[in-house]
Amino acid sequence: MLTVVVIVGVLASAAQPLLLWTHKREKEYELRLALRTLRTALDDYHQAVKQGRIAVQAGDNGYPRELRQLVDGVPLAGQPDTGKRVYFLRRLPRDPLADPQLPPELTWGLRSYDSPPQDPRPGKDVFDVYSRSEARAIDGSRYRDW
Repeated sequence: MLTVVVIVGVLASAAQPLLLWTHKREKEYELRLALRTLRTALDDYHQAVKQGRIAVQAGDNGYPRELRQLVDGVPLAGQPDTGKRVYFLRRLPRDPLADPQLPPELTWGLRSYDSPPQDPRPGKDVFDVYSRSEARAIDGSRYRDW
């Protein structure tokens, strides 16, 4: 009986790192999916501006001022009083590596159109998003750089 307990203990201790890697891999998958979803919505917004479906003010570069606009929608160009809006997301995905108490729009780092890729900073628009996590992925890259 003691031998069986020892064997089960050894197997359980050997399986624990595998479970941790599996959990980390799931988080990485969620992060990739959330980044892809947000970046596609930002590109769709920009494309709608280029097609003239969304009106922008002079000096704007065609990206939303905040992430919330992707969910709340924006009025159609030429029809601001009809209530018709263009929506790009049903809900904002959250960064799976961020604090779960934060609202989804505060979990992401924002990069404006005029900030360099090496030093992303928020600005008057949202050109790109990134994870604020300083942790490293399974492949050794930083989540922040994805």
